This record gives sequence, C-alpha cells and structure tokens, in this order.
Amino acid sequence: MSQAVEQGTLYVISAPSGAGKTSLVAGMLRNDQKLGVSVSHTTRTMREGEQDGVNYHFVSRDTFESMISRGDFLEHADVFGNYYGTSQVWVREALARGQDVILEIDWQGATQVRRLIPECVSIFIVPPSPEVLRERLEGRGTDAPEIVERRLAEAEEECCHAVEFDFLVVNDDFNAALADLLAIVRAQRLRMEAQQARHQALLAGLSGPG
Repeated sequence: MSQAVEQGTLYVISAPSGAGKTSLVAGMLRNDQKLGVSVSHTTRTMREGEQDGVNYHFVSRDTFESMISRGDFLEHADVFGNYYGTSQVWVREALARGQDVILEIDWQGATQVRRLIPECVSIFIVPPSPEVLRERLEGRGTDAPEIVERRLAEAEEECCHAVEFDFLVVNDDFNAALADLLAIVRAQRLRMEAQQARHQALLAGLSGPG
C-alpha cells in the first residue's frame, strides 16, 4: 500500500513595507529547497528589474476584478490603490502535493487566509525601530516623498495587527532574522503530527514487541 502524501504547510508572512520581508523570504528560499513561494497577482505597475510570473503576475484591473467574481483568490486586497491576490487553486494543489508554501501578503490578506486555512503558520516581521523603517524606505529611492510618508502611516496601522500572528520576527540583523524564520520552519516540521506521518514504520517498530 502506498503511503499518503504528507500535506504541506502554508506559511503566511506579513510586514510593513520596508521591514525587509522580500529579502528575508528570498533568503529562506535559498536556504531551504523544500520551500516554495506563491506568486501573487497584482494590478500595480511592474518595477524595473521585475519579471512577470516571477515577482508577480501583472494583470489589468478588469482582469483582476473578473477573477474576484469567479472566486479565484484565496485572499485579495486593495493596497495603496492596487489589487493584490493569491491564487486559491495553486496554493491548495501545492499543499496537497506536500509542498511547503510561503505567502507574502499584508495583514488583511493574512486574516482572510487564516479564516480559510486555520492550520497555516503566520509570521509578522517588524523593523527594529520607526527610525530604521524610515531610513530603509527613503534609501530604496523608488518612491516619492509623499509615498514614503503614506507607507510610514500605513506601517503604524499594520503593526497594530502583529499580535494576531503566531510568530514575531524583528529584522534588526538580517542573518539573525533569517535564522529565526528558518527555525520556525524547522520546528514546524518536527511537530509530532508531521513526524508520525514520516516515520510510521520506525515508530511502530520501536513501540512494538521487543
């Protein structure tokens, strides 16, 4: 009899803009080959250096709204005037194959995902201080000053929801924050339910007649 495929774990990672979430997730993917990332759909303009289907699936507002009406999204939100959404079919199929999946989404999307997939593991990333967050946003050089101010104001609202998540990671030192994130993933894989699924024969042999 073939053994059932172990269900993958969904990791929902949120952070205010400028907290370093994207760089940390990229580091997680480099260090753990069992992790995959869901590529979200968005209506925002593609930035220099981004690729369609790699960073995001870039679509028109009309296309996105048609997808909403069809129920294609696990979660979606309007952020700074642009839509962002996660394909429900892709995520559920990946988890069913045993793939661990990371979703990089805002707190609103995280709330929607936790409601539909309550067994997900949610992580909130914060900068070490408001001053560091401002430095990072201004240092990127990609946003006008008024956009930076709007992102800072939005960050205050977002960080109020950090307590709703399972884990909090402070991104002061990049390597330390990355190690914390990888430790969360490793601990999740060592939970008894997951270990029982992987090591049924071993446990049966150890607990059986001597």
